[in-house]
Amino acid sequence: MLSINRLRNLFCAIVAAVAVSALAMLAAIGETRAAEPIKVGFSTALTGAVSPNGKQILLALQIWRDDVNAKGGLLGRPVELVYYDDQSTPANVPAIYAKLTEVDKVDLLIGPYATNMIAAAMPVIMGKKMTTIGLMGLAVNRQFQYPRYFSMLPTGPEGVLGFSKGFFELAMAQKPKPTTVAIVAADAEFARAAADGARENAKVYGLKVVYDQTYPPPTVEFTSVMRAVQASKPELVFVASYPPDTVGIVRAAHEINLNAKMFGGAMIGLLSTNIKAQLGPLLNGIVNHEDFVPSPTFNFPGVKALLDEYQQRAAGQGVDPLGYGFAPFAYAAGQVIATAVANTESLDHDKIARYIHGHTFKTVAGDITFAADGEWAMPRMVFTQFRNVTGNDINQFRDTTRDAILWPAQYKTGELIYPYSEPEKP
Repeated sequence: MLSINRLRNLFCAIVAAVAVSALAMLAAIGETRAAEPIKVGFSTALTGAVSPNGKQILLALQIWRDDVNAKGGLLGRPVELVYYDDQSTPANVPAIYAKLTEVDKVDLLIGPYATNMIAAAMPVIMGKKMTTIGLMGLAVNRQFQYPRYFSMLPTGPEGVLGFSKGFFELAMAQKPKPTTVAIVAADAEFARAAADGARENAKVYGLKVVYDQTYPPPTVEFTSVMRAVQASKPELVFVASYPPDTVGIVRAAHEINLNAKMFGGAMIGLLSTNIKAQLGPLLNGIVNHEDFVPSPTFNFPGVKALLDEYQQRAAGQGVDPLGYGFAPFAYAAGQVIATAVANTESLDHDKIARYIHGHTFKTVAGDITFAADGEWAMPRMVFTQFRNVTGNDINQFRDTTRDAILWPAQYKTGELIYPYSEPEKP
């Protein structure tokens, strides 16, 4: 028969063994949880009207994910992207963000891309009290005033004015000053907002608006639209359009031999290298906004490495071969989120939002500080003009030789060719 001491020792040994086993099990569970990926959810346009830009954004975010994971991930965990194609259709977006947050249980959000889609996603995001960085959304938060929304768009505090301010400042610096303007816009969220800004800027400068019309987004024939513009005899023609519309409007302008002193504005299609190459010499003389340009003044730390990697991966993939328009901003959105998570050591969305509001971020798109409304505290929008474009070779768009920066002065690489007249056209 076992003595009481031996029983006591045996019991202690059993308890110790169970405790060690339990601790080992807990450690194993902890390691498993630590290895679970941090899910970053978003939607972007991989098909439809704005897919040329959405595909850039996806590739840039994939590069960001790979770079983060190569450095050990976030909070010791790998980053996983969970994304869906919204098909360039705002109506698809609420269900996507509901799925991301309720079914996929993503930890973090980015996007979506484009004003129309961000506006559609906001009620879902706000309902979940999550933080997001909208990609290229124009003044979305003016209607929501949501403290956990941040904008990756360089209009800054100028908001809707930013997509036309440079256009009108350049025009009004000419002698004699123009007196009339036509405003043409797609009947959709971004284009309407840009047109609102154009009207405000026109009013500031005392310009008479002689034509002010929207067209339905599915429009494919623009000759009649541009003939109506021509009939109003404007000196300035400001256009807010999406990629397919941009092609149709530029072609129609040349078909009718548009007679204006300045033509351009907020044509989103002209940020796509493939569309630039498609239009070729038809671009000459157009003055348009740009978010990012291949200029020495935009050579921010890390951007060259990003664009080199982007261009290597983009080859043969059917995406924009250069990635200037959108890739730096998508990658920068990832950098902002990653920095906030790392420095708060948290996935708590309130902590993340408060950190973003309180700090300046060094990104491939330059130093970014966010204002109270989530917009950039300082603008970095530029206006450029195409000149000497010949043929359809994309390589002519690798620098600003054929797309000179006109405004603002600190980034300027060329002088405005004025007026937009037949000698300057191909």
